[in-house]
Amino acid sequence: MIKFAVIGHPLTQSLSAVMHNAMLKELGIEGSYELLDTESEDLVARVKMLKSQGYNGFNVTIPHKVPITLFLDEFDKSADIAGCANTVKIMPDKSLYGYNTDIYGFKTAIPKNIQENSDNGKVSILGTGGAARAAAIAFCETGVKTIDFYARNVINASSMVNFLREKFPQVKINLKQMQSLNNLSDSLMLVNSTPIGMRGKAMGTSPVEEEILKTLPENAAVYDIVYNPLKTEFLKIAQKNGYETITGLDMFVHQGAKAFEIWTGKKANPDVMKMAALEELAE
Repeated sequence: MIKFAVIGHPLTQSLSAVMHNAMLKELGIEGSYELLDTESEDLVARVKMLKSQGYNGFNVTIPHKVPITLFLDEFDKSADIAGCANTVKIMPDKSLYGYNTDIYGFKTAIPKNIQENSDNGKVSILGTGGAARAAAIAFCETGVKTIDFYARNVINASSMVNFLREKFPQVKINLKQMQSLNNLSDSLMLVNSTPIGMRGKAMGTSPVEEEILKTLPENAAVYDIVYNPLKTEFLKIAQKNGYETITGLDMFVHQGAKAFEIWTGKKANPDVMKMAALEELAE
């Protein structure tokens, strides 16, 4: 029997177990996937437990995507470029190999028309956390020429932005105060990478006012990394104004499918994983 898990805090809204257990069942693989709530001060003990108790791999979410790199013996190219990992494979000798499947997941969900026109355009990203980093790298690899980050705390965000500037010198990367956001007329895409709109206290709120969102060109797309609820206030406003919208579920499913393949060597079916997640969201 193989064992997988996700570590992070909090995990109350996570659909990871539902999604991966559905895929294990679909392929007739005897195994399990668990949610292991892990606070920052417990990370060392948790990693030791995963290695000693026969786990084959685990996902990593907030707030451990950067700290986990201190425990990794090897990185794949994506984790190395990102400076963070969301997927870890535990090798037979108990060494840890880190991957970043968030980049793949985000890139897979970018609309084709945006990818085809990316070499002429700019994208705007709200927030500067781990999801924003993955989104930015996906855009850089797609060929976007300019990325505008909007942060509530520019000082805290500067190290991440400088990291990306070093990795992708061909891309102009700007860091701006969230309060300065007032015109998106030259952006191909607007991405919310913050938890604003997520089920809980922030549900029903949008990171951007409608009047500002409406300054996007009519062929722009709006992408929300939040997937619970599926249709956030941010996406409702975008749809109301005729913009193409992408939910965070697409990124979530594709990053999960990639992780599943890394761990098992078996091709995952994103449709099966997405259906399991949708059924859980509908309850």
